[in-house]
Amino acid sequence: MIETILDNDLYKFTMQQAVYRLYPKARVRYELTNRGQTPFPEGFGGLIKDRVAQMAGLSLTRDERMWLENACPYFTTAYLDYLSSYRYDPDQVEVSQQGHTLSVRVAGSWCRTILWEVPLMAIISETYFKVTSPEILSRQAIRERNQTKAQMMSDAGLTFVEFGTRRRFSVANHAHFLEDVLALDHHRLAGTSNVHFARIYGLAPVGTLAHEWIMFHAALTDYATANAAAMDAWLKVYPDVLGIALTDTFTTKVFLKAFTRNRAGRFSGVRQDSGDPEIFTRNILNHYRKKGIDPATKAIVFSDGLDVERAIKIHTFCRGLVKDAYGIGTNLTNDVGGDPLNIVIKLSWVQPEPGMEGRFTVKLSDDPGKHTGDPGELLYCRKALGL
Repeated sequence: MIETILDNDLYKFTMQQAVYRLYPKARVRYELTNRGQTPFPEGFGGLIKDRVAQMAGLSLTRDERMWLENACPYFTTAYLDYLSSYRYDPDQVEVSQQGHTLSVRVAGSWCRTILWEVPLMAIISETYFKVTSPEILSRQAIRERNQTKAQMMSDAGLTFVEFGTRRRFSVANHAHFLEDVLALDHHRLAGTSNVHFARIYGLAPVGTLAHEWIMFHAALTDYATANAAAMDAWLKVYPDVLGIALTDTFTTKVFLKAFTRNRAGRFSGVRQDSGDPEIFTRNILNHYRKKGIDPATKAIVFSDGLDVERAIKIHTFCRGLVKDAYGIGTNLTNDVGGDPLNIVIKLSWVQPEPGMEGRFTVKLSDDPGKHTGDPGELLYCRKALGL
């Protein structure tokens, strides 16, 4: 299911480089959350263990490294040397199953565990559909559905990026989606988050950072300064590129307090991943104006569980106000007639440096249904931020 180390989202590699440079001694833990409460079949955990074990044989090839050097010039020689020597360690992944409940935990050095999240989720998703064998549409019907979606977005003038690695139906269906879109005479697919498919299909690899980057900095500093610390650390590693800030780790309201004129000026835009997109857009535009920044020079990337119809609606609202782009995931790579899994793997614990006390990590979000983490720590976080 995972045949190359590049079958992963770009933001895992960009964050890994930042961790390698700034926090090489940090230790972390990730845990699976089954938001949809899907019951897993008997013996499912054993299948996942077997497929995790197979990951140990993956490594960056010479051709893949040469491609990364050209496609991602922000990767340093030192980091690419590190990635070339990197091997997945299956001992870092603990998989267990009680009844129909699957538990997955990843623990170890942050620099060495950070790449597990996305391929693990892809493995869980594809294995689930292989085992349960749901009735799905024909290949022709899926092709027509894929191309209809792409044509709708093209007609609307909407630029989109494929973000669907984590909860895809299968690696084959993922590839089919991209092939179907690229077969069209006109499309507005600007790239993919999947580095392997970017290489194979000549697309731009797209991604910056994820919530775990800000969650880590909350453990390193505190909740009140986490956004500022995370942005400043990111700018140390990527001062002129990859400048899309993620706003909702501890709610956008809290983020904007740290989004000073200097930081707002240096970041090329923001990503909206929860809450009401129209309210979010108005708040971001007003914030830019208050800081003396023309919103038309900035971008908003929308990525909150989008389907094509919702993306077009948001695009219609944004027209003439701000540069907008759309990261669409599961609806593109797992729309085959069944119900996708609703699972996430999130950072749950951090020890920023040796000798420092470990801390639980949480994510608040602009949507209470997407809060994750230890309940007691969530309560402490809300109190600390006055929420």
